[in-house]
Amino acid sequence: MSVVGFDVGNDTLVAAAARQRGIDVLLNAESNRESPAAVAFSHNARLLGPHAAGAASSHAPFSRIKRLLLLAGRPTLLPRRGGDLSRLPFPVEASSADGGGGVLVHVDHIGRRIALSPTQLLAMLLGYLRQLAEADLEAPVSDCVISVPCYFTQAQRQAYLDAAAVAGLRPLRLMHDLAATALGYGLYRSDLGGPGGPTYVAFVDVGHCDTQVAVVAFDVSGMKVLSHGFDADLGGRDFDEVLFEHFAEEFRDKYKIDVTGNVKASMRLRAACEKAKKVLSANAEAVVNIECLMEEKDVRGMIRREEFEKLCAGLLERVVEPCKKAMEGSRIGFDRLHSVELVGSGSRVPAIARILAGFFRREPSRTLNASECVARGCALQCAMLSPTFRVREYEVQDAIPSSIGFCTSEGPISTLPSNALFQRGHPLPSVKVVTLHKNSKFKLDAFYVDENELPPGTSTKIGAFQIGPFQAHTEKSKVKVRIRLNLHGLVSVESAALIDDDQSDAHSADSMEVDSNGEMGQQVDKSRSERLIQLPIVQSIYGAMSNQELLEAQEQESQLAYQDKLMERTKERKNALESYVYDTRNKLSERYRSFATDSEREEISLSLQQTEDWLYEEGDDETEAVYNSKLEELKRLVDPIENRCKDEEVRGQATRDLLKFILDHKTAAKSLPTPEQEAVDSECTKAEQWLRERSQLQESLPKNVDPALWSHEIKKKEHELDMFYRNIVRYKGSPARADSSGGSDHMHTTDRD
Repeated sequence: MSVVGFDVGNDTLVAAAARQRGIDVLLNAESNRESPAAVAFSHNARLLGPHAAGAASSHAPFSRIKRLLLLAGRPTLLPRRGGDLSRLPFPVEASSADGGGGVLVHVDHIGRRIALSPTQLLAMLLGYLRQLAEADLEAPVSDCVISVPCYFTQAQRQAYLDAAAVAGLRPLRLMHDLAATALGYGLYRSDLGGPGGPTYVAFVDVGHCDTQVAVVAFDVSGMKVLSHGFDADLGGRDFDEVLFEHFAEEFRDKYKIDVTGNVKASMRLRAACEKAKKVLSANAEAVVNIECLMEEKDVRGMIRREEFEKLCAGLLERVVEPCKKAMEGSRIGFDRLHSVELVGSGSRVPAIARILAGFFRREPSRTLNASECVARGCALQCAMLSPTFRVREYEVQDAIPSSIGFCTSEGPISTLPSNALFQRGHPLPSVKVVTLHKNSKFKLDAFYVDENELPPGTSTKIGAFQIGPFQAHTEKSKVKVRIRLNLHGLVSVESAALIDDDQSDAHSADSMEVDSNGEMGQQVDKSRSERLIQLPIVQSIYGAMSNQELLEAQEQESQLAYQDKLMERTKERKNALESYVYDTRNKLSERYRSFATDSEREEISLSLQQTEDWLYEEGDDETEAVYNSKLEELKRLVDPIENRCKDEEVRGQATRDLLKFILDHKTAAKSLPTPEQEAVDSECTKAEQWLRERSQLQESLPKNVDPALWSHEIKKKEHELDMFYRNIVRYKGSPARADSSGGSDHMHTTDRD
């Protein structure tokens, strides 16, 4: 069973696998460790990863899918212009299917227009990662651990699970990016923790579209995430955007072109700005030079690092904010920090490291691979959760970044002033059991307690859980509700049971009991008789796919996957036809030249040229059957020439083999009685004479006609002679029996040949 971890970034994809010797990052078909997080469609093909990015000039890819999923959960941001939506190189529309602020994109594929949700696009990326892993590991892949940002809501986490189901994966855990990073950092180190207490490390991940911070406590037995901080709208792409706006304005003044109004020109300039940012990380200045950017104009611009940092001053100030939140939530001082680890694709800007050094009062370390650490940590966690790997005992305890509450129609269910049932920083997984006084069906609403703990514009709604219907025997009846916060960071009402207890104390309000572990637990008075009656629960998660929508998405993915395989086979047959044309043309003028008549060469050459012209014109986009038919037509013309050539190459060796065979059998027959020896000698002489006559006839023929003596006929003669000899030996000493066995008939048949 394969054990893998997937990091689905906004810009790139990384897959890692646990092997007996450690964790390996898997290579894609281009032998790269990272793949573009992109999906593209032509009229009849779906392109994923590098193929989608490579086709950007002809088919605008759907990229930044992770960001699209985040926008879907922030409905108040969708109408805004100039934000994320304006940066996307494809149109997006709001979905009216539900009130969850969903979005859709549309593609034209196989003659029909298809609407796709971010969940379906994400499923395509996960499917690509599964195929990549299966190709590298040469084994099926199902179990996995997938990374998610800590700020993802219930609906967005559920979207990852739905996408995984559509892609044929079974996530053992959705793991926070920095929890995965911390696991990869701490598992192999023996210098963390000790008699003096835990070792505290701050991790800062400046990704492509977000910044996340976590403070983690390590000891010899495991790790515990103490706190999270984040800015969901600050990442490396924002620094790219500063350069984009700078050069767009410069080119508007200098070359009189407006890049912002042209999608392809904007894509090319953004790509150039990203490269310039990387150059500035190691150099004092960078040049942007693009040929034919727009209106057939070549553009050139230059920027110095000091100017770039000045333009980014506002962004650099924001980097500190999630660090402050994480340190405040951890309740430890700066002096207790052992180190600060800086990772993420956007962390290479020197000014970011300088700002962080000033805040944390120490230089950030870069001991981890900035782009691969999350995938490696996920693969490690998958190995720890899988029964197929033995990993040393190491506890991984993560925490929720946002407080979660539950309420009924009477109000919140909580013993805390904040109305939270699971307080921010609460470890996961966790279970709480609440006891409510209810005598008929009721609804529990789950919500995020504080909108300031969520990305701006995110709805605080999580979902609703309808419990019942049921009919209590008395107004004093109680319902015991078990609420779980699982490994994925999802909350759910796991079970609800009516307590049938006539002696229950009457209370006017809902109540909870807290066990000794600090969790809501069942406490049953053993002096009374209680009977638990399980109640039905209907769950509705805000913004998530319904079961019917999930089934439809799986069906659509199956159809697309079938079309992918069909197009792959079609592409292979087209390539086979094209290769056959070129290969045969070369052979016809060289290897096959003496084996074809002038008329045959002319006919084949004409057919090859016609097929080549057809391939690059009307045959550029045909079906698998048509390509097969064209190939068969060519082979019917070429096979006779090819057979003559191949037979010429092997006929000499077959002749030598038969002559040696005749000599060996004549020698072996000397040990037989005289009648048998004479029979073998006679048969060998006949075979030798047959070979001589047919060889003389063959030598009189030109090479460009079918042979009078085929190599397979020589091999057949050798086989017949061998069978005759075996029969003679089998009935040695009994010529009559040898004759009756069919030996004479066999010789007679051979003579007719």
